Amino acid sequence: MYKVLIFCALFFFSTQILLGQDELCQGSYFTEARGKEFLDNHVPASLKDWRQRSEKIRARIREGMQLETMPVKPTSAPVIHSKKIMNGYTVESVAFESLPGFYVTGNLYRPLTPQKSYAGILCPHGHWSNPDGRFHEQMQTRCGMLARMGAVVFAWDMVGYGDSKQCDHKLSKALKLQTINSTRALDFLLSLPGVDSNRIGITGASGGGTQTFLLTALDPRIKVSVPCVMVSAYFFGGCVCESGMPIHKKGDFQTSNVEIAALAAPRPMLLISDGDDWTRNNPVVEYPFMKKIYQLYKKGRNVESVHLPDEVHDYGPSKRKPMYRFMAKHLGLDLKAVVNSNGEIDESAITLLAQNELSVFNESHPRPDNAVMGNEAVLQLLEK
Repeated sequence: MYKVLIFCALFFFSTQILLGQDELCQGSYFTEARGKEFLDNHVPASLKDWRQRSEKIRARIREGMQLETMPVKPTSAPVIHSKKIMNGYTVESVAFESLPGFYVTGNLYRPLTPQKSYAGILCPHGHWSNPDGRFHEQMQTRCGMLARMGAVVFAWDMVGYGDSKQCDHKLSKALKLQTINSTRALDFLLSLPGVDSNRIGITGASGGGTQTFLLTALDPRIKVSVPCVMVSAYFFGGCVCESGMPIHKKGDFQTSNVEIAALAAPRPMLLISDGDDWTRNNPVVEYPFMKKIYQLYKKGRNVESVHLPDEVHDYGPSKRKPMYRFMAKHLGLDLKAVVNSNGEIDESAITLLAQNELSVFNESHPRPDNAVMGNEAVLQLLEK
């Protein structure tokens, strides 16, 4: 019986290795104590040590999501339509190819007041619902506010959300596809007239927080980042779009989302956390580690933390307000444009639009004929 059990265990273990499942770090992969211990054991002794470690982490991310080389950027022009004039900003519907036949869909928010140049800010959404994704009140509000402050802002759909219905959100390689989409969203933002390549930010919460710190880690064009309610020492993301590919572990190499987020250093970063989810320990675990990394660059003031112990997992007003101040400080935005006579940040000028008003594909603007449809077809596209 003992030999049978050993054989079964070895068979199971070898099967897991063959499938690569043993290298996936999903959900609460560490205990809270283990997460802290891992960070304590990986505080670099010098900037040289951290830079060497950084190279290994980035290489693991790219290899794990099968993106050692980015696919060739499509040359087709973006489609921008249905401009709506709001209070101090405009909103337009956008579609562009990230891969031949796969379309990124979203909304572009622009200031009404002309400027010599504009900061650009990417706003990925999380797994929000009612209404979902980029249509959510928290998304529309922060995008409109940042546009009123003088930024050109782009919010786009996660795969399977909104107008992005070419495949399911639970696609096995959703992490790879969404990282490609994030990169192409940045390409699109930088292609717009007047957008200053030295003033590019990104902010998102939950799954959008994961996209925020991943793109910042991989793309130096991001200058300022604000990951909200997501950076955790023990939680690795609960969705296939965050941890469905082996970006954290390979053989005896292991990293965590805190180290990945720390790849932002020395660029300005604000951590926003709450007391009701996996970011509850940010003030005593994640943020102190982050501070040590920034201090290696002698840029300790570039990383800040806002912790709201009595709040829950969202991107509500008390989380958005410090983000507005941080973006204004580091991207040269006009905070006064959104402050009322009492000196308080006031979001009342933002009008929420219905989903059909923000849609990209409709009767007047149908999905392009070359759009690849279905999970299998999209996976084949990712293999090319």
